[in-house]
Amino acid sequence: MNIGWIYKDGEVIELPSLSAVIHKEDTWHVSTCPELGVASQGKTRKEAYAMLAEAVELWLETASSKEIKRRVKLGGSVQPLKLAHA
Repeated sequence: MNIGWIYKDGEVIELPSLSAVIHKEDTWHVSTCPELGVASQGKTRKEAYAMLAEAVELWLETASSKEIKRRVKLGGSVQPLKLAHA
């Protein structure tokens, strides 16, 4: 998910490139956006991704600019993992 920036509460807020991390738990696929701390789920990977995208969009619409900036500052990041012995 790559948004770039949003206009909120009279200011432009730059957003990092947003990620969707999806894993299976029992019969559900759980999806999270580590940069914002938003999560969702679905019966399939595709549904979990779509539900997460909707959850992030709704969260960005309702959250204050202060909360968005706080989560972006504190949020996790996803980077490629380079293994020396694999």
